[in-house]
Amino acid sequence: MKNIADRISQRYVLGMMGFLCTTNSYALRVVLNVAITQMSTQESTKYTDPGTCPENSETNLTSNLLLKTTIKNPIYDWDESTKGLILSSFFWGYIVTHLPGGIWAEKYGGKHILGVGMLIASVLTVLTPWIVIASNGNWAIIVLTRIIVGLGQGTSNPALNALLAKWVPASERSTIGTMVYSGSQIGTVLCSAISGALITTTQTWSSVFYFFGGSGILWYIFWQILCYSSPEQHPFISKKEKEFLKLEIEGVSKIRPPIPWKAFFTSAPVWALIAAQSGHDWGFYTILTDLPTYMSEVLKFNILDDGIWNSIPYIVMWVCSMCSGKLCDWMITKRYISVTFARKFFTTLSSVGPTVFIMAASYSGCNKAITVGMFTIALFFTGPFICGFKVNALDIAPNHAGILMAIVNGCGSFTGGVVPYLAGALTEDHTLIEWRTVFWITGGVFVVTSIIFCIWGSADLQDWNNLETSKKEEEIENNKETRINEIA
Repeated sequence: MKNIADRISQRYVLGMMGFLCTTNSYALRVVLNVAITQMSTQESTKYTDPGTCPENSETNLTSNLLLKTTIKNPIYDWDESTKGLILSSFFWGYIVTHLPGGIWAEKYGGKHILGVGMLIASVLTVLTPWIVIASNGNWAIIVLTRIIVGLGQGTSNPALNALLAKWVPASERSTIGTMVYSGSQIGTVLCSAISGALITTTQTWSSVFYFFGGSGILWYIFWQILCYSSPEQHPFISKKEKEFLKLEIEGVSKIRPPIPWKAFFTSAPVWALIAAQSGHDWGFYTILTDLPTYMSEVLKFNILDDGIWNSIPYIVMWVCSMCSGKLCDWMITKRYISVTFARKFFTTLSSVGPTVFIMAASYSGCNKAITVGMFTIALFFTGPFICGFKVNALDIAPNHAGILMAIVNGCGSFTGGVVPYLAGALTEDHTLIEWRTVFWITGGVFVVTSIIFCIWGSADLQDWNNLETSKKEEEIENNKETRINEIA
């Protein structure tokens, strides 16, 4: 075992397992987005709008009706607002455990914090069909279940960032960081494609929850065996790789420094990073949670076609993510561009590009090929976000990467709680005109937050990252308090 491990780079093993983690993580959150189209009735609107797409063909209409009538699980009468609440409830729990997850990952190590959170989410996903059926489709109980799934997954990004800070040198940050976080696209692709086929084959919506929940449990077993919180704790890492990481990883202290809360919330680069994350999440969650509904209820795709066509944009996004990560690291290593310029350029590309093509999709009418093509190009341009702002926390404060990711990603995740409900409230009649409003709002958020990051964002290591600086600041604060008390 030791000889084999010597020939394997353990930081890339961690990167691959992190990739599989985000793949499973996104599959667990997307599974309901696809399944809900078959779990609930979809009454046609009484309002007739000239922008409403007709059924594509009699065959397509028949296949949709046939599948609905042969589903062996119960089907529930949820309106669009209720479905919006159910879809958004995951993020209510997801937000809550971000900050505790970051603190725990920095204090106890990312391995167990990440693993236990994913295990909770996976087990509850397996139990979801039983909970839904036992409660007779009580939306409040389903919302509570999804909140707990979100609580489990809320620790994942902060814990992953804490692990990357200890395992990944600056020269490989964009490459390995992109590998890990690009699992979000693959998880969406697999869930979208496999869910449609599973529901059609088994004629049950429950099958998708068993499949993806079981995959998450299997991942947890391998994670416990293969991965560790730091190179020092890894029993199989080669001496050569351990020495390499000790020399190459800068800014990470062996002693856990105090958390500079004041510096976090008075730092312009941190607020710029929060803005970039929030803008991206608003746009990405709009597509992630609502594209299956848009394709099913507006473009009239059946569930099998919906899953296949919905997965295509994410495949393209994943390819772009991987290529842009390699390109970014190469350009930085060759000193063609600075790290700060790289983060701003790729963030801008991943915001402005999607805005243009999401808007084009909203004006493509009922032409399925053009609309899917526009969404595909939009998500292609979203791909560089990982080597843009996503790894920026590792640049500015590697000592606090987990907690900083918790703050940034937690703030961004508020949009996940707003977007599905807002989209549901704005699209009660399932018309193109209603959805166009949703996409206009999305484009505006993308552009404004990108501008904020370009003005105030930075990739320079911040002074408050250092242990010595943190101690000096703490001493200054303590001296001030002492003097005030003496004067009083």
